[in-house]
Amino acid sequence: MSEHEQWDITSGVGITALAVAAARAVTTDRDAGLVNDPFAESFVQAADSPVPMCTRLPDEPMPDSTYEQMWHAISVHMGLRSRYFDDYFAEAVASGVRQVVVLAAGLDTRAFRLDWPAGCTVFEVDQPRVLEFKDEVLREQGAAAGCDRRIVPVDLRDDWRAALLEQGFDSSRPTAWLAEGLLPYLPMDAERRLLDVIHELSVPGSRISIEYLLDTKALLDHPLVTESAREFGFDIRELFHTKAPTDPASRLTELGWAVNTTDSGELAERYDREHATVLTKEFQDFGRYLTAER
Repeated sequence: MSEHEQWDITSGVGITALAVAAARAVTTDRDAGLVNDPFAESFVQAADSPVPMCTRLPDEPMPDSTYEQMWHAISVHMGLRSRYFDDYFAEAVASGVRQVVVLAAGLDTRAFRLDWPAGCTVFEVDQPRVLEFKDEVLREQGAAAGCDRRIVPVDLRDDWRAALLEQGFDSSRPTAWLAEGLLPYLPMDAERRLLDVIHELSVPGSRISIEYLLDTKALLDHPLVTESAREFGFDIRELFHTKAPTDPASRLTELGWAVNTTDSGELAERYDREHATVLTKEFQDFGRYLTAER
């Protein structure tokens, strides 16, 4: 039994996973060539969210609608982010990696929507009630994983290493790790422990991809964030740790990993998404993405 706060899909950090699914639904509707998640909208429909969640938007948000402006911003960001990590996994399995760990998996559906070669095992780590909700919705949709999918219901602030090993994780095999939208919710010491455990469990040939913030406070003080909190009664600032700027790239470099970083502006250019350029220029200085190989 975890000693930490627990949540489901409509409370605490869990509701942010629902918002990410809503954003993927918007992107799937507007730009399926970037990200196509046929299950995202079903999660939103199945949840009784206390915060209004959007799954469809007009091509251009109304300038006087905080709701449309907010969901436009979220969907653009999440679309680019999701595609970046989709490509990361495609490159990992192309290199021969057959073991994947998705940390704080939330409503991630890559085990179902990506193409996996034979012999791939995908571990999804998150709180029990979040994974239970996801599995219930996916069963109702008749979804079938394209890999050996194993859920690991554990709080990442607890001994998740032991829970992962109990589910059959093989520390002698190269692994592709993912920490998507996770680090802002961890205190500094927990973030460092997370990276150290990943390093300890990773043999040469392993890789990791992470999204991280350079300046959490600056992002949370952005007018769109503060206005959205007032309008919808949900303040993500209460969930983020406004710690000193994190630098997982430096820590991984210290541990001997080869690190490459990018930002959302570069991703908008890479994926030729002109509509995202203005928005990403406004927000790209707040965070980075990295992929590292050992």
